[in-house]
Amino acid sequence: MENLTFPPDFVWGVSTSAFQIEGATSEGGRGPSIWDTFTATEGKIARGEHAKVAADHYHRYPEDIALMAELGVGAYRMSFAWPRIQPDGTGSANKEGLDFYDRLLDGVCEAGIAPCATLYHWDTPQALEDAGGWLARDTAERFAEYASILGERFADRVKMWIPINEPMVTSIYGYGIGEYAPGQFLLLDAIPTAHYQNLAHGLAVQALRAAGATNIGTANNHSPIWPAADTDEDQAAAIWLDALLNRMYTEPVLLGSYPEEIQRHLPEGFADDLPAIAQPLDFYGVNYYEPQGVAAPGPDNPLPFELRPIEGYPMTTNDSPIVPHALREMLVSFQDRYKENLPPIFITENGCSFADEVGPDGKVHDPERIDFLESHLTAVREAMDHGVDIRGYFVWSLLDNFEWSKGYAPRFGLVHIDYGNQRRTPKDSYEWYRKLVTHD
Repeated sequence: MENLTFPPDFVWGVSTSAFQIEGATSEGGRGPSIWDTFTATEGKIARGEHAKVAADHYHRYPEDIALMAELGVGAYRMSFAWPRIQPDGTGSANKEGLDFYDRLLDGVCEAGIAPCATLYHWDTPQALEDAGGWLARDTAERFAEYASILGERFADRVKMWIPINEPMVTSIYGYGIGEYAPGQFLLLDAIPTAHYQNLAHGLAVQALRAAGATNIGTANNHSPIWPAADTDEDQAAAIWLDALLNRMYTEPVLLGSYPEEIQRHLPEGFADDLPAIAQPLDFYGVNYYEPQGVAAPGPDNPLPFELRPIEGYPMTTNDSPIVPHALREMLVSFQDRYKENLPPIFITENGCSFADEVGPDGKVHDPERIDFLESHLTAVREAMDHGVDIRGYFVWSLLDNFEWSKGYAPRFGLVHIDYGNQRRTPKDSYEWYRKLVTHD
């Protein structure tokens, strides 16, 4: 840890998301989301698991705030559940939902922790999905109304705002290959959902600023794209995949344009929306987990690329290769690519899953996670030494949680959750992170 020196004002935080930890999916006036529908569909979630209770954060948030206070972090990245605020995604706000987030944010602030709020972490109200979801332009308009509600209510306490978390995941996993809610298999015909999320982002930035909110950014998942071989064909496939996974979300926001590769798949009139999308941002959030391998497609592949595994590295239990130097590579190339258009960066998610268990001594020993965090923070420090303006780092995640289609098996938390009795047990990595952020 002796090499991990950061500026005194560097922001240390932890991240969570509403659907993954809150539970209480039918309490407090909350409406159904696409993930409630998806988890209730046979065969969609490993072992038939669901998030009706999850980590029971809805009821146990004071305990979780106390854990963050003991951890010593300066910021907490959480998400609002859209269907808890607007059960059908439209109309007036649900008072019980607003009151819950009032209590949560007040508790976080009282603990001396700055709230960093994400408006949307994939839990679209089911009624909006029934009306077209992210394939419909109207959803972006509804999202702006939702952002206004949140801005007007919470701008006095939220210190950082992120309209949409990882739109790539919703577009590719939710609409492209059907692994996530809403479970559609559209392949490249899912690209309009990226545009409408980008538009929703821009409209939400406008709505939040109009409501008095400040310090607004974004949080995009970014992966370095590694061609399998140094051939023209594999290089071309890498350029296409980079456009699909990375540039399709960065360039409209930062540059006011889309990559040429995907323009013909965008909805008609997309260019008219670019000024609304390219709102000035106060920070840029990077979520990093792994690089992605790619090769030229085979003859029967309908896509212009073929995914390849990254081999030769240790793996997490979520099947991610552990490649910390790829984070440095990505950050440095990102800075080189966007230069003066890039606001300060925060690492808004970075973490790993392992099969953590409470041992006979009542503790959770997770040396692999400590190694992961130390090596990735070393990569962040090296990127800063290369001139990348990075202002903070959020571990994913504070708590073990519902990991989408893989259920509860992948454990990402600094705090172990016993899903039978909801007992919280800080892991060794929690203590390691505490010592880092408090300089203990």
